[in-house]
Amino acid sequence: MILERLEQLPVGSFHYKLLLVTGLGWLFDSMDTGLIAFVLPVLAKEWSLTPAQVGWIGSIGLIGMALGAVLAGTLADHIGRKKVFTITVLLYSLSTGMCALAWSYESLLFFRFLVGFGLGGELPVAATLMSEYAPTHLRGRFIVLLESFWGVGWLVAACIAYLLIPAFGWQIAFVIGTLPALYVFLIRLHMPESIRYLLSKNRIDDAKEIILSLEQKLGVTSQPFAAALSAAERGNEQKAAPKFTTLWTKPFRTRTAMLWLAWFGIVYSYYGIFMWLPSIVYAQGFAVVKTFEYVLIMTLAQLPGYYAAAWLVDVIGRKYTLSLFLLLSGICSFFFGNAADASSLLMWGAAMSFFNLGAWGVIYTYTPEQYPTAIRALGSGWAAGFGRIGGMLAPMLVGVMLANAMGMSYIFMMFASVLIIVSAIVIGLGKESKQKTLEELETALDS
Repeated sequence: MILERLEQLPVGSFHYKLLLVTGLGWLFDSMDTGLIAFVLPVLAKEWSLTPAQVGWIGSIGLIGMALGAVLAGTLADHIGRKKVFTITVLLYSLSTGMCALAWSYESLLFFRFLVGFGLGGELPVAATLMSEYAPTHLRGRFIVLLESFWGVGWLVAACIAYLLIPAFGWQIAFVIGTLPALYVFLIRLHMPESIRYLLSKNRIDDAKEIILSLEQKLGVTSQPFAAALSAAERGNEQKAAPKFTTLWTKPFRTRTAMLWLAWFGIVYSYYGIFMWLPSIVYAQGFAVVKTFEYVLIMTLAQLPGYYAAAWLVDVIGRKYTLSLFLLLSGICSFFFGNAADASSLLMWGAAMSFFNLGAWGVIYTYTPEQYPTAIRALGSGWAAGFGRIGGMLAPMLVGVMLANAMGMSYIFMMFASVLIIVSAIVIGLGKESKQKTLEELETALDS
């Protein structure tokens, strides 16, 4: 049948091209997030912003991301993954360019909200699309490699900040951030719609056309399609349209609770730490250019973290890799907050980046696998959206803590505690999903 032929496709140019196209979207997303982090210390000085105001610039984007993740995830299960991916990429790239024209603190907050909305919508939809095309035995690796583009985006942001902001001002960072608008045309040409989505909507002919095209590109001899299709391939059209409440019915409630808490913890720690990282390092007495150098080096550690996670997810599994990386990220966060010199700051910061971003790669692999096709984007979007609440709270809370003269040790002890608690939740409530087709996982959910 159609899904069997999809699973039997050899890994080839199509899969790597899809990885590249979706990965570039993540790279641009990351670049934008990184740029605002590097711009904040410069902007705070130029506009005489308080720590609380700086925290709001970080948090407002996360508010947009929460809404974007929820709405885009819901919409992707209705109109398709490809359309929503295209719309969200266009929205965040154009809004980033508008940030360069911000004339006041309030106008910048508005544009950052729109940027966040686009970012939040694109990420879970891209992960869903990739998971629905990646072959079963390499699905975990493909999704973690997709997430590794985030690390590359941070490196690009750090290079822009290090090389261009001191010479041309903070506006140049946002002007460069408009480039993804051109990327939309690449998406339209090279990204197919999800076959599993098409089948769930009974668009059988469209799904067959894509399969035949892929078989031709990958050198597979195409066979005639059987007249009959399974209920799964026909989309189980007898089932009611999915709703938010479906996520909390008996088959899903435990994994939904686990995913929401895991997403909350990882987003809370990531944005609380990395949105403030250049400013915190600057507060230790380094000049702003030196700060960019230090953060650039710590960011480089993200890439081997992704690749280590990409290997482990298919060896020890998603659940154990995620829990392990969260735990070690928490431990490293504690020692980073108590670093007494530049060498210790750099070493523990690099280790913290290694494990924290590796965990991000795993959670984007793990989340879509916990839901059937009909609610996969919905479930992934709501999990990511709830997680963004943590991202809203953390930058503001760090700003308040700094304003009340609370030092690095207190701030990072808080982050270490959150990460360790979430690690325990994943190991206690998580269900393993490695080396199973998405249809096998759906069967397990229904049983």
